Amino acid sequence: MTEIDLDAIEAGRARLAAAYITEGRPATSARGIHHAALICSDVEQTIKFYQGLLEFPLTELFGNRDYPGSTHFFFDVGNGNLLAFFDFPGLDLGPYRETLGNVNHIAISVTREKWEYLRAKLDAAGVEYHEASGSSVYFKDPDGVRLELLADPLGEMYGTKVL
Repeated sequence: MTEIDLDAIEAGRARLAAAYITEGRPATSARGIHHAALICSDVEQTIKFYQGLLEFPLTELFGNRDYPGSTHFFFDVGNGNLLAFFDFPGLDLGPYRETLGNVNHIAISVTREKWEYLRAKLDAAGVEYHEASGSSVYFKDPDGVRLELLADPLGEMYGTKVL
């Protein structure tokens, strides 16, 4: 890893916050995220993980209009939000890698009670995870996508309002 100047990075963050986070900001032009679409290696394995382990209900499953043989399917992650997947049989895609423009992780808000319950399910299933700040659990799905279960309300992160 290249050596970095943490003081310069912090000064840059402060400059950006002062320049772009404004009082009385206008309302967003968006209604919300309809769905975030990820790629999986196996449709059934993905359904068993997201619906079976994490208890995100599968809401729809159909053929992908853009790639013959591919399946497009969706899970309800609450508050009108969906997490979607495609498989691409025959493309021989490689394993997950963190690259520019890629997803670092997906954070999903759950109640404290559900967070504890799902963490226990991860333990029982032998899924390795990292707990941080007493309210985050980071782990990987079967294809290596990093997920975070966050016991903070929507619009908050570790006691800070982010919305």
